[in-house]
Amino acid sequence: MKTGRLLLLAYGFALLVWPANGADWPGWRGPDRTHVSKETGLLKTWPKAGPQLLWTVTDGGVGYSAPAIVGDRLYCSGGRGDSEFVYALDLKQNGKEVWATKIGPLYTVKGNSWNAGPSAAPTVDGNLVFALSGRGDLVCVVADSGKEVWRKNLPKDLGAEVNPVGGDENNKLGWGFCWSPLVDGDKLVCVPGGPQGTLAALDKKTGKVLWQSKGVTDQATYSSPIVADVAGVRQYIQLTNQGVIGVAADGGQLLWYYKRKPPYEDVVIPTPLYHDGYVYTTVGHGAGAAAGCDLLKLTKAGNAFKAEQLYSKKSQRSMKDKQGGVVLVGDHVYGHSERSGWVCQEFKTGNVVWEDDRVGKDGGSVTAADGRLYCLTEDGIVALLEASPAAYKELGQFNLPRQSTQRKPSGKIWTPPVIANGRLYLRDQELIFCYDIKDKK
Repeated sequence: MKTGRLLLLAYGFALLVWPANGADWPGWRGPDRTHVSKETGLLKTWPKAGPQLLWTVTDGGVGYSAPAIVGDRLYCSGGRGDSEFVYALDLKQNGKEVWATKIGPLYTVKGNSWNAGPSAAPTVDGNLVFALSGRGDLVCVVADSGKEVWRKNLPKDLGAEVNPVGGDENNKLGWGFCWSPLVDGDKLVCVPGGPQGTLAALDKKTGKVLWQSKGVTDQATYSSPIVADVAGVRQYIQLTNQGVIGVAADGGQLLWYYKRKPPYEDVVIPTPLYHDGYVYTTVGHGAGAAAGCDLLKLTKAGNAFKAEQLYSKKSQRSMKDKQGGVVLVGDHVYGHSERSGWVCQEFKTGNVVWEDDRVGKDGGSVTAADGRLYCLTEDGIVALLEASPAAYKELGQFNLPRQSTQRKPSGKIWTPPVIANGRLYLRDQELIFCYDIKDKK
């Protein structure tokens, strides 16, 4: 008990002296989960060979976990041997490892040729780092040392279940837990899924369960939650295989539930977008109307909300993003749509402005910064595009200098680009590349 109190005091003091820089990327999809960086002064075009490669890490472990960047530290998760680890790298020393802490055993599924290792990105809050394993081990560690503060096993402690489509149906864990934890004030928001509640809030300092959303018990998907203030009500928005839900931040009550018809028939991965009273979602990996995009208008009705779907059937079919995610820049959504390539779509109407499949026809992920789109294809091509509805305009392209030798045979490059403090970070399993994209002019 005494040791625990001392540890709490230690990281409590560190919160006072651990400021986050404005250009930090503290977790999944950046500081506000939009995958849009607020950085400026970046290269407007790239030279023929691409931006300068500063360094490469070769022992990042297997998995699709995206890096989190705070100050001079990079935090990521990876599988090494038969275990999954969260680790910290020193950016001042070309990615030298500072510490590595075991999260749990490597999650494997019989017959899985797609992935191994953790897929959730670590979340950094002050001097705390939260990391999730594929099996559902959730740990909180001290950022400067990796020392464990607390841990939970979601299946055991919260009755967690993942939608099993295509994955491990016997243990109700599907392809494993892939969503990334969300910090909101003193709460750590999780997506355990299952009969005890789809969403849960934990005390971020102790791991104590504050509530589970008993009003909705859908199994977890691979999509991460977001937080939004809608008509004065703070809420967490989450994609499920049946549709989209909104849960009250204060207590976990179900506020609204858009049940999609037909429901998504396969894996649900992309993170929703929220903007000005509207929720945008997209899912690929489905036939016909069982995949596509939706725009929901949220309207407060008494103590609850109404979610109205606005897109036409044609517009719903215009963005079927598998796992790369989409970004909202101005009044347009940009992302990769299954069998269409890169797409620019009007946010309010869903109408396609342009589409182009000359780079990354089969799939890719996107991050936006300083009026540009940073696109990483499944086969390792990196392209810089102008974020403009005028036309598809490419401003630079290069190939990753090498590719993973540990990736499973059916797996692709699925970790999205991360931008922080003038640098671009790209990951392919054990390989992490750091590029200088700051405009020195």
